[in-house]
Amino acid sequence: MIKLYTALGFSFLVLSTAAHAQGNGPGVRGGRAAGLGNASVTLSDVWSIGNNVAGLGQLTRPEVGVYANNQYLIRELNNASLAAALPLGRIADGTSAKAAPHGVVGVELQRFGGKLYSEQRVGLGYGYRLGLVSIGARADVLQVSIEGLGSRRTAALSLGGQAEVIPQKLTFGAYLYNLNQAKLADYQNERVPTVLKAGLSYRPTSKVLLVVETEKDVELDADFKAGLEYQVLEALTLRAGVATLSEQVTGGAGLHFGRLHLNYAAGWHNALGLSQHLSVNLRLEAKAQPQPTDQP
Repeated sequence: MIKLYTALGFSFLVLSTAAHAQGNGPGVRGGRAAGLGNASVTLSDVWSIGNNVAGLGQLTRPEVGVYANNQYLIRELNNASLAAALPLGRIADGTSAKAAPHGVVGVELQRFGGKLYSEQRVGLGYGYRLGLVSIGARADVLQVSIEGLGSRRTAALSLGGQAEVIPQKLTFGAYLYNLNQAKLADYQNERVPTVLKAGLSYRPTSKVLLVVETEKDVELDADFKAGLEYQVLEALTLRAGVATLSEQVTGGAGLHFGRLHLNYAAGWHNALGLSQHLSVNLRLEAKAQPQPTDQP
């Protein structure tokens, strides 16, 4: 269907979609990832539901987030997501637990496009951390709609993993999106992209994070991405990144107000111009496990 749509004169949309692995690919989730050139396979927050579902396994508190981005100031290339993550099992108050006892479940609602062409996605994910290793799985129901041509639905399955090679210093992450090669249409055997991402993050100090990542769509050249994050103040973090396949440089900033995180990022392409990303995350307080007492 997408190729037919391209033939009708909207190739610019598909080109920009492929360039950013957006649309029905794995896409970008969250202003933090966007500011790092989308080198996000080792990150852990509510947006791990889309970046690498294994990252959910490190969450110990419920978290919700909203995310919006626009590519090249074109209204038809708007993208919006709503995500939530819920740790399973109670964590005793005052403990320094690094993982929920029964893992973390996450859900995401996403919409991309405009009136003529749009994609809607519902994703359900689960992440579990055991020691220094986190694993996760996600299932998507994706609907692609083209005005005048109808819509198609399909389901995609994805798997992810993260491992601390050097605890709190060096982390490896990998994510396989659409391992079942879900089909969208019989026309030219049109399928959802199958994408493998793998990367490393290194934290030389508590205030600095370096990330590198490679991403390979089975039908496209490999993309190399890298980013730098620096915590200037307790409430302010600055970021910069680069992505080779999309020929884009990125930058961004994060503001932290207690349990509320606000992240903004911008990307620049020499030919296509400006893209902008904004996300807001809120970490909720979990109900603590009551502690035993000596009182009757």
